[in-house]
Amino acid sequence: MSDDVAPGGFGRRTVLCGVGVVGVAALAGCAGGDDKPAGLAPSMKGKEIAKTADVPVGGGKILADIKVVVTQPTQGTFKAFTAVCTHQGCLTGKVAGGLVQCPCHGSEFKIADGSVARGPAAKPLQEYPVQVKGDGIVLI
Repeated sequence: MSDDVAPGGFGRRTVLCGVGVVGVAALAGCAGGDDKPAGLAPSMKGKEIAKTADVPVGGGKILADIKVVVTQPTQGTFKAFTAVCTHQGCLTGKVAGGLVQCPCHGSEFKIADGSVARGPAAKPLQEYPVQVKGDGIVLI
């Protein structure tokens, strides 16, 4: 098989191989790795992210500045999840009816465990461990 030389001095095989390498590199750049959103910065650990009084029972509060949603599924039980939808990375928009809702494509997640209640998202929200210290909710 000959390597016909294309205009510009590059052989056909050289051009095709180059296109293949560029394509693979582009796909690798788009890959989601383990399909989990990036975790919180280590500097957030040990920080108070919300007051218990600001998180309603059966609801939650979206902290857009740190991309976290804090929920209280039952009295005194607090949970924290990424506020980034696992479908296409939109920031979730509200918490209502026991669900964290994404405004982009309608995905909904349960406030108790972050699991998908309604797609198109297929993966749950990543959970972050928290504890209550005094009247504050702290990431641990």
